[in-house]
Amino acid sequence: MSKPVVCIGAALVDELFHASDPILLHTTNNVTVLKSAGGVSRNIAHQLSLLNIPIQLITVFGNDSEGSWLKDICQKANVQIDASVTASGASAKYTAIIDRDGSMFTALLSSAAFHLITSEHLEQHESLLSNAAYLLADANVSIEVINWLVNFSNKKNIPLIIESVSVPPAKKISVADLKGVYLITPNEDELPALCSDSLATTEEQVNELLQRGVQNVWLHRGAKGSTLYNNNEVFHLDAPKAEVLDCTGAGDGSLSGFIMSKYIGMNDRDSLKTAHTLSAEILQVNGAIATHIDQKTLLQLIAKYYPE
Repeated sequence: MSKPVVCIGAALVDELFHASDPILLHTTNNVTVLKSAGGVSRNIAHQLSLLNIPIQLITVFGNDSEGSWLKDICQKANVQIDASVTASGASAKYTAIIDRDGSMFTALLSSAAFHLITSEHLEQHESLLSNAAYLLADANVSIEVINWLVNFSNKKNIPLIIESVSVPPAKKISVADLKGVYLITPNEDELPALCSDSLATTEEQVNELLQRGVQNVWLHRGAKGSTLYNNNEVFHLDAPKAEVLDCTGAGDGSLSGFIMSKYIGMNDRDSLKTAHTLSAEILQVNGAIATHIDQKTLLQLIAKYYPE
């Protein structure tokens, strides 16, 4: 059996409020509402499973109807959740306000119990983690868990990917031991939060992460594309043009495409093309998952966005 990618972090109920007109402050705005399964690690796990990659998800579900709904969606997507935690209380919820142009106006997180993913819990599942092709942790988990995973991945020689999620969790892990981390994936807002306050430029911030032992820093620049930095080279790739319906999950999808590409042996340049292609497809659908794409379809779509 092929080694799985193990994703560790958030599973959420997403409620997305799409504004019918440009959002006005301090008054009523007309919206349409879409409910879907979300959470960074859950999104990546779901998308990777659709891309024919074996997946294990370690997350926290509430013991309410929403938690049962999330579990059912994971199981139908062939995402294995037997190492996850079921907690007493409500499932975590992510509420986003999406402006008419598809950009996020603001977002809220409630009832999150990610503290229940502990190093002790991971130790109970060491046999599962030891068999992973890649480990992925989103920064919703605690600093203690991040440090445990860094140490574990170095000891077992398993690549560890850290998804910084947003500015507050990125700031939280700014003091983490990052030596040996295979990849960290901030956007332009999250990168400064990961670094010393005294650093003023992107180059200084990236260099600090590399000096702390991160092997690859993948900086997401939104519509400007992304740049992959390591100690040997810097590679930038422009974002393809796409009609933006909903930005939710585009970053998660991008990372899913990259992980799939590396899993099947592609180089960094082609992995970025795959990542951007999947992100562009997700931008054109409601919700965080491109359910219409499997691995073969994604690889064929690269030529649409990046013709030779």
